[in-house]
Amino acid sequence: MLPAIDLEDLSLDAGGHLLIDRALAGLAPGGRLVVRGRHPALAVHLAAWCRAEGHRLDPAAETPTVIRGRADLDRWQGAQRAGRTANEVVAHADRRWGLAARGALVEPGGPVLAVDWVDRDLVWADLAPRLYAQATANQWNPATAVDWAAQVSLPDTVEDAVVQVMTYLVENEQAALMIPARLLSRLHPHFREVMQLLAAQAADEARHVEVFTRRALLHRDTLGLSGAGGRASLQTLLEEPDFTLASFLLSVLGEGSFLDLLHFLHRHAPDRVTADVTRLAARDEARHVAFGVAHTTHVVGTDRAFLHRLRAAVERRHAVLADTAGLNKQVFDALVVLAAGSWTPAALSHGWQEVLRLQQAMDEGRRRRLEYIGFPADEAAALSALHTRNFM
Repeated sequence: MLPAIDLEDLSLDAGGHLLIDRALAGLAPGGRLVVRGRHPALAVHLAAWCRAEGHRLDPAAETPTVIRGRADLDRWQGAQRAGRTANEVVAHADRRWGLAARGALVEPGGPVLAVDWVDRDLVWADLAPRLYAQATANQWNPATAVDWAAQVSLPDTVEDAVVQVMTYLVENEQAALMIPARLLSRLHPHFREVMQLLAAQAADEARHVEVFTRRALLHRDTLGLSGAGGRASLQTLLEEPDFTLASFLLSVLGEGSFLDLLHFLHRHAPDRVTADVTRLAARDEARHVAFGVAHTTHVVGTDRAFLHRLRAAVERRHAVLADTAGLNKQVFDALVVLAAGSWTPAALSHGWQEVLRLQQAMDEGRRRRLEYIGFPADEAAALSALHTRNFM
């Protein structure tokens, strides 16, 4: 006796095809299925549906009978999974998987994804999933996380210093926003945790641009000055095409030093709003530095010779920037004023020493991170000394 289903009053164009599909799924090609139903257009709809789906109707049968075809099976011939499971990251992602979810069965014949980085060890860090979870949990709203209504009444010269520093921070954060945005667009989505983390990083930087701009304009109509040397320094970061080298120069060296700067500004903030925006930004930046260090360490762990490429990138950037002015004089002086707290000679001397200590802390931090990645101590010291005078 042939298997049969009864659609009752249900038509194929109102969902009846689902019942037929379900029944045919259990049959081998050539198997027969009797289809009963009371809808007046059943025979017409069934004939059209069979042609569209690669099945046939038995012309000798008194009751409509579908002969199962194999078009639906042939469609998936040669299909492969985009990784064995949704949680397993493979060593090499196939561009033919396109935008398929990790672990999905990929039908052949789709468009090839135009991305550059398809090898896990070129983009991965085991810390990435945990950092992304941390990033999503620690997002903050600029409108509510900062008390913008807090009383800020500073001497004009101190407010001018804050505005100049905030202008400098915005400039740097705009570069730090563009770089992860550019990198993630060239990354295979199989490495989704890295892509998600880079997207969160870009969102962090966009938020930093917002709050630093807002603080600069809290009591002023215009921002401060932008030095050509600083922009030239940031431009070299934007022009680095390699994933690891860009991450290394930006996050390990640049944002690592930038993190020290944010801690400095939080410590010497002359008002609550400045303290809040630098504290919140530093929390985000610590995560960016952690990924840069973890990723670079992962790459060096798989290929020790990559240290030569890291060294060459630092030396190349130093050579390009050798004739630039480095840190904007106005920014340096503004940092001294903020650290001084007043205009007495003794206070300014203290402020000057504080900025020198900041630079020393930046150097020590860079050396620690370089040694952690795998550089010998003497080489780490030499490379840290070559880092741009513009901090980032």
